[in-house]
Amino acid sequence: MSYKSYNPKNLPPPPVHTWTNIKVHNNGHFYVSGIIAEGNSMYEQATTVFGVIKSLIEEAGGRMDDIMAMQIFVNNLDENTEVWRARREFFTGDFPCSTLIEVSRVGSPNVYPPMRIEINCSGYIGGSQ
Repeated sequence: MSYKSYNPKNLPPPPVHTWTNIKVHNNGHFYVSGIIAEGNSMYEQATTVFGVIKSLIEEAGGRMDDIMAMQIFVNNLDENTEVWRARREFFTGDFPCSTLIEVSRVGSPNVYPPMRIEINCSGYIGGSQ
């Protein structure tokens, strides 16, 4: 079994000895860690998070439509339409299987405005073709 980690040049690497943003098995299966972003609204944060996920998957040779499943954690379920609005900007065709879960907090508790969304996902590089 062989895994490879990727980190696009436009993204800062995670702190040493903490986590990996994306790992890809030599069979193409990938997993993206929970991604967070700062921003003033759910839509702004969701758009940034999806953009980071896109960069990670493209760096590994894939595309957003290769995502099979995603888990979306939000701190206000009433803002789900803002998440879906951002998601429509990054996917075409069949959207990934998805779970939306309300939690009390995501990301760092010391950020203002507070982080509202965290997304992790998995799929297969080339799976959408």
